[in-house]
Amino acid sequence: MTERGQRMLNRTVYRSCQLSAESIAKDLQSSSGLHISTTPVRRELHGIGFHGQTAEPKPYITQVHGKASDGVV
Repeated sequence: MTERGQRMLNRTVYRSCQLSAESIAKDLQSSSGLHISTTPVRRELHGIGFHGQTAEPKPYITQVHGKASDGVV
C-alpha cells in the first residue's frame, strides 16, 4: 500500500472506527479508484495499532433462580 493509501486509511478509520475491514476496503476503493483487498487493510490497521476487539468477559455468577447459591441446590 502506498503512503497516500495509508493516509487515506488513517483518515477513514479515525473518522469512523467501528467500520469493518470490508467496509473500509470498499470506502477506499470508491474514494481512490484502486482495487484493494481486505487482507492489506487488516495488515495496515494492525501496523497502525488498531487490533480486533473482543467482548469483555462476563463475571461468573453462581445463582440459582435469582438466589445466591450456598452450594446446596
